Amino acid sequence: MVYALGFVLFALGITISIALHECGHMWAAQASGMKVRRYFIGFGPKVFSFRRGETEYGLKALPLGGFCDIAGMTALDELEPDEIDRAMYRQATWKRLVVMSGGIAMNFVLGFILIVVMAVGWGLPLLTEPPVKVGALQCLSDENPDRSTLPCSGVGPAQQAGLQIGDTITAVNGKSVDTWAKFTTETRNATGEMTYTVDRAGQTLSFRVNPQRVVRYTETGEKREVGAVGIVRELPKSPDYNVLTAIPASLSFTGDLTVRTVQSLAQMPAKVASLWEAVTGGERDPETPVSVYGASRIGGETAERGLWGMFILVLASLNFFLGAFNILPLLPLDGGHIAVVIYEKIRDVLRRWRGLAPGAPVNYLKLLPATYVVVVIGGAYMLLTLAADIVNPIKLF
Repeated sequence: MVYALGFVLFALGITISIALHECGHMWAAQASGMKVRRYFIGFGPKVFSFRRGETEYGLKALPLGGFCDIAGMTALDELEPDEIDRAMYRQATWKRLVVMSGGIAMNFVLGFILIVVMAVGWGLPLLTEPPVKVGALQCLSDENPDRSTLPCSGVGPAQQAGLQIGDTITAVNGKSVDTWAKFTTETRNATGEMTYTVDRAGQTLSFRVNPQRVVRYTETGEKREVGAVGIVRELPKSPDYNVLTAIPASLSFTGDLTVRTVQSLAQMPAKVASLWEAVTGGERDPETPVSVYGASRIGGETAERGLWGMFILVLASLNFFLGAFNILPLLPLDGGHIAVVIYEKIRDVLRRWRGLAPGAPVNYLKLLPATYVVVVIGGAYMLLTLAADIVNPIKLF
């Protein structure tokens, strides 16, 4: 029940994010004197609508997005006599840029607000993997099939070898381990004595550790015997924030998250092979993109475990991704329209220097082939991502 609630809430959060994206365009257009004919959430058959002023607001049957119909977005748009002077393509360049970037800005603002909420309610997580630092040392015992551990006494191999709480493990058998995953992989696969390189208060030390073979069970119930040394990692604790102290911390966090978002966006073409491998039965790369269904599924899993801070982080990350994705200078994305506006401005400045009149608006019909290519490729990518999320979803836990 909690999973289903989280799934629905996250899907609703995505819908609201898209709706507010379109609100960003609408409010900017209305504020700059343009006419907004329609503002609808969803696509397909109309469920209901109402008119307020000169704008029709409504909901459509398929809540898979939304749209804002601004009179004269391009010179191809058919205009009523009272719309000609207010047509978007006839407005000043700065107004057009403000309107086209209003949706992008809305996603970033919404993402930032969610980060502030997360900071106040749950703290800010680390975006980079913390070092392998010893938080506790314990004895070892086998696991039961339900993944509970049997009682044990005495000291574990790590403590017996001389490791202490606060030590930072930097290498195993001379191989660098800068993440907990690398450290556990090296340790679990060990069949004999290992050498840990440790940073203790700035001093580099080496310890010989003999892992103990213990029984562990996977999530699927598979029984395995692995090496273990009795180390519990130390996780940095996020400071406590109030609304005021959360703002500067959230600004810094947002900057880091935006950089990571742009990096992920740049890696999307290279992830096609990984997505295809996931669809055809291979292991799912956790760094591959997710569809709306996949993101909602993650939202359900985090809600099921009571990790509402992570729930909000995933939704904030999605808003940053939507904002960054729409900046791409490709039609029909907002960035494509922004690129056209900037091109027209530069072209007209150059024509003015040559003593010529401003050129005609860009003919969008000539750009349709390139637009269709983007739509087809983007649609195929979305379908591949959706298939991967259904057949082989990302598992956070």
